[in-house]
Amino acid sequence: MHRRLIVPSALAASVLLAIPASAADFTPGAPGIGDSYYPASGNGGYDVSHYDLRLTYQPATDLLEGTATILATTRQNLSRFNLDLGLKVSEVRVNGRPAAFTTSGDHELEVTPAVPLEKNRAVSVVVRYAGKPSQVKIDGWTAWHRTPDGGVAAQEPDSAAWWFPSNDHPLDKATFDVSVSVPDGTQAISNGVLLSQSSRLGRTRFTWRSNKPQATYLATLAVGKFDITTDTTANGLPVLNAYSKDLGDHAGAARASIERTAEVAEWLESVFGPYPFNSLGGYVPNVTSGYALETQTRPFYSPRQFANGANVSVVVHELAHQWYGDSVSVRDWKDIWVNEGFARYSQWLWSEKEGEGTAQELADHLYAQRAADDAFWTVRPGDPGPENQFHVAVYDRGALALQALRNEIGDEDFFTILKGWPTRFAYGNARVADFVRYAEQVSGKPLAGLFDTWLYQPSKPSEATAAAVGLGAPALARSAGTGAAAPAEPRSWKKIAATNTIHEHRDGEGHRHGAAQEHVHGTGRAGR
Repeated sequence: MHRRLIVPSALAASVLLAIPASAADFTPGAPGIGDSYYPASGNGGYDVSHYDLRLTYQPATDLLEGTATILATTRQNLSRFNLDLGLKVSEVRVNGRPAAFTTSGDHELEVTPAVPLEKNRAVSVVVRYAGKPSQVKIDGWTAWHRTPDGGVAAQEPDSAAWWFPSNDHPLDKATFDVSVSVPDGTQAISNGVLLSQSSRLGRTRFTWRSNKPQATYLATLAVGKFDITTDTTANGLPVLNAYSKDLGDHAGAARASIERTAEVAEWLESVFGPYPFNSLGGYVPNVTSGYALETQTRPFYSPRQFANGANVSVVVHELAHQWYGDSVSVRDWKDIWVNEGFARYSQWLWSEKEGEGTAQELADHLYAQRAADDAFWTVRPGDPGPENQFHVAVYDRGALALQALRNEIGDEDFFTILKGWPTRFAYGNARVADFVRYAEQVSGKPLAGLFDTWLYQPSKPSEATAAAVGLGAPALARSAGTGAAAPAEPRSWKKIAATNTIHEHRDGEGHRHGAAQEHVHGTGRAGR
C-alpha cells in the first residue's frame, strides 16, 4: 500500500494516459436540435444518413408494426441519445447490442447504448415498434389521416413521429428505403422510385427508395386503394401519380390537374434548373383535409384542392417546392420564406406564362388591394413567428419581395439567381440571410435594405418606396392626382387565391398543419 504513494509522477501520468476516456467524457445528446420556433424538435449529438423502414400495416384496424434501421454518425461522445417517435417501442439495438430505452413527453424515445458511443463513429440503431397512428396525439394533434381504406402520413412541420423513429428536423436529412406490407388489393405509396412489388400469402409488399437527402417531414406514406398512372419524361424520369378510388366528384378535376405534373416540372426546369430527384408524381387520397404538401418527389393533395375544378396552380406550387424547400431546405423554421415565397412566386410566373396576368400585374394588384392598416402587413415573412409561420402574408408578401428584387436587379440577374440558388445549396439547408448574400453576389448590388423593407418591416412599404422598385405605380399616380385607375384583377388571381389553403392550420379532424389563412386558428407549437 505504501508503495502506491511513492510512484513517480511521470509514471503516474503515463498510467493515466493509458486509461480509456472516463464515463464523464460521454454526455447525453440534446433532446432538441436548437430550432428557434420549435426548440424541442429533432435531437442533438448525431447525424442520420439513411433510414430503412420495414413496415406492416392493417387498414382495417390502423395497426402499424415496424422495424426501423437507422444509420448515423455521432457528433459527440454520447452516453445517451434521443429519437422522435409516438408509437410504442418493444426493442432497441445499437450496433447490434440490446440498448436500454425509456420515453419522456409524448414523442421522445431516450436510448442508452450498452457501450457509450465515441464521437465521429458510424452507428446503427434498430427500433422495433407498433401502434395505431390515428390514436397518437402529440401536443394534442395528429399528423395521421385515417381514410376509409387505410391511412396517410403527410404533415408540416413534422409527421414522422407518427410512423417511424427519426431525428425529426429538416437540418438532418437522409436517404430512405421504405418497404410496406399491406393486404392484396391495397397499395402502399411512398417517396421516390418503386423498387419492387411482390405478393405472398394474401399480402403485397411495396418497396420504395428515395435516394437523395430528404427531410423527415417530407417522407410520406399512403395506404389505400388507388388508381395509378405511370409514365416517363423525355429525360427518362419515372412519373407515378395515384388517385384514391373513392374521390367522388373531385376525381376528374384532380386528374386533370395532376396529370400535368410532367409538363409543369419541365417548365419549372427552365426556371429553376434541372429537377433534383429520382422520381416525379403526386397523389390524392380520400382525406377530408383541405391542404397540399410538398412531400419529396410525390406531393400530397387533398381532394378539396379541386372542389371548384381543375387547378394546375396548386401543382405548380408543390412542384416548385421540390427545388425550394425540398432540395434546399430551411436551416431553422423561421426561414420559411425560402420555401413559401418562391413557391408562391412560381405560381405568378406560371400565370405570366399562361397569359393570365404577369407577375408585375399580380404584384401591383396585391399591393393596391391591401390597405396600409391591413394586419397582413404586420406579418414579417423573413421571421413571421411560429403562430404566423404559414400566414398568407408569408406567401403573398414573400412573392411581392421577389418581384421587388426582380425589378431592382433586372431579369437577367434575377433568373440567374433563381437557377443558381438550388445548385448552390443543393440537398442542404439555408437561411433567409444566405439568400440575401447570394443575391448580392450575383447582382453586385447592396440589397439588405430592400429585403429589410419587404420581408422584415411590420408595415406596408410607402407608395414612394414601392414606386422606387417599380411596384404600386397606379396607386402612386392616384395620390398625385392623375386619376389612374386601380390595377385590374389578373385572370389568374382567383385561381391562385384558391390555393391559399395549401397549408391551412387545422381542419375539422384536429390535424395540425400550416396556414395560408387570414386568421390562424388553434395554437402554435412553440413548446414542442
